[in-house]
Amino acid sequence: MIKWLDEHFEECLMVIFLILIACVMMLQVVVRKIPFIQSLTWAEEFSRFMWIMSVFVSLPYTIRKANMLRVSVVLDLFPQKFRKIVNLCVDVIVAWSMGILAYHSVEVMDWTIRSHETSAAMQWPMSILYGAALFGFILATLRAIQMFIIHIKRFNEKELTTLEQTQLDAQAEAEAGLRAEGAK
Repeated sequence: MIKWLDEHFEECLMVIFLILIACVMMLQVVVRKIPFIQSLTWAEEFSRFMWIMSVFVSLPYTIRKANMLRVSVVLDLFPQKFRKIVNLCVDVIVAWSMGILAYHSVEVMDWTIRSHETSAAMQWPMSILYGAALFGFILATLRAIQMFIIHIKRFNEKELTTLEQTQLDAQAEAEAGLRAEGAK
């Protein structure tokens, strides 16, 4: 169970947010077309909140899956040990940055709770939205630390370059396509 959560926790949350957005917006479209039923005044705000929450949950996801935007082609020009050291430095910088953002999110969250600010349409406490930012930054910090530990454990293992990984992915896709055609 813990291994599954490690690999799919953020994915699961993002799928839930996406499903909620799709269902609420579809309901809004349907309700608008039904006479004598008032449209949902809160649907757009709800969808916006779910979208914002999914953005903050996607941050630790990209860190854990090592899909953060980086110029790995340039790193491929250097020896493997150098690339691994750069990855460790990136992990430290990301963990430090996310930790700073989490720290300041606590301050913003505290201010929002004390101000009793609510959203316009749904009257939700705005601390829910700022709580999503805090949650995302804390989880991103933990994921960056986790990646640092993983990179240390795998320091002496051979890593594929971007080109090698792309070729391997293309080969896997081609084999999957052949299996799919064979199953028909």
